[in-house]
Amino acid sequence: MLPLDDPRLTAMGLLAEVSTGLSAKTLPTLAAAGLSEIDFETLIRLARSPGQRLRMSDLAAQTTLSTSGVTRVVDRLEREGLVAREACATDRRTSYAVITETGLARLGEVLPQHLADIETWLTGLLSSERLSALLDALRTVRDAVRPCATAGAQTRSPGEPGSCGRPSPRPPSEQASPDRPPSARPPSRRPPDGFGR
Repeated sequence: MLPLDDPRLTAMGLLAEVSTGLSAKTLPTLAAAGLSEIDFETLIRLARSPGQRLRMSDLAAQTTLSTSGVTRVVDRLEREGLVAREACATDRRTSYAVITETGLARLGEVLPQHLADIETWLTGLLSSERLSALLDALRTVRDAVRPCATAGAQTRSPGEPGSCGRPSPRPPSEQASPDRPPSARPPSRRPPDGFGR
């Protein structure tokens, strides 16, 4: 007998239906601002990361894009002035994608309506207690199925969720130098969760 009433099928089906439904409700706002879904994801991940930058390899890991795929996205955003590339001062093999002031301004244009869409179709439908429980559950599943979704978001020990097997170094602006003692480094902060956090 086929297990057609298995609650695991229900759980997976509900997640799929919610995901596609939320995309249908929120993507028009992004499109009206000239952003594709991956454009917006890239910008919001950079904006919510320490120093508003990520190594290209970490950005690829967070978005599940291939190296060539994330390069194409960053190339396009760079042509629009929304993202810039910066070389790593200590490792020539590493480069960073950094959101620009123009990129932040574009987010400033789209976020008010995007947040209103989220409030209408997701967070506003739940009490604070149910929303908190949902976020906890989503983080548990996310950390299991997409451990690299937080790659580069903060320094971690290898094996921690989001570490992808290696700790992430500080961006160049936060590294010690002869004229920048450790005490002068910007204070570390835990970045917000979701979209790589």
